[in-house]
Amino acid sequence: MPLLVRTWNLFHGNAVPPGRRAYLEQMVRLATADRPELLCLQEVPVWALGRLATWSGMTAVGAVAARPRLVSAELGRTVTDLNHGLLRSAVTGQANAILVAPYLRVAGRWTTVLNPSRLRRRGGARERRVCHAVRIEGVGIVGNFHATSYAPDDSLSDRELLRAGAFVDGLALPAEPVVLCGDANIRPGSGSAYAELRTWGFSEPAPGIDQILVRGLPSTPPLVWPDDRRRVDGRLLSDHAPVELQVG
Repeated sequence: MPLLVRTWNLFHGNAVPPGRRAYLEQMVRLATADRPELLCLQEVPVWALGRLATWSGMTAVGAVAARPRLVSAELGRTVTDLNHGLLRSAVTGQANAILVAPYLRVAGRWTTVLNPSRLRRRGGARERRVCHAVRIEGVGIVGNFHATSYAPDDSLSDRELLRAGAFVDGLALPAEPVVLCGDANIRPGSGSAYAELRTWGFSEPAPGIDQILVRGLPSTPPLVWPDDRRRVDGRLLSDHAPVELQVG
């Protein structure tokens, strides 16, 4: 049976242009309304990790990249509610999450840091970035990552994309399928990571920076949502569009 896989950078719940109000719950409910089997999310406030399952009706596996700067995630949420567009992740911290349909079983989970300290000291790229992964019984390894954005030098993003690919590749058993989702912060045609991942058997990337790369399963070409599909009450949700494809 084909499985619908989707990825979305939630921009901490902000709309475009950012305003005082956040739309995080609406975003999660929108992205899960048609019941995808797998949804990978980036730029999730840490306080929201405990609410994702309720909002989506799915199993939520989170990974904290940057911890909240205040005493607790909830306090960070209260402060950020004053003006989401201005504060974003300044005090709430930042996480990624993999949401899994309730009929699928998570059989393992892992996390790695994509920019260890020697990289974070270079070029001002100081925010911790992670890739986390789960093993889904009957599907394979599903990874979710958010690479560093540091213009005009794409080398950090390129290196972290390849690290994410190597991480999930190393977790996979012989002939086990792999699905790698996330915000690569680098487009195809830049750097060497996409070309290297193709030699490992990964599928062709989407045209932008948000990606779903598949190895070991048939998959449809990635589809980027049109703007109207993520427009709610006249507001364009997030500065990224969801990307999706079907596997199997």
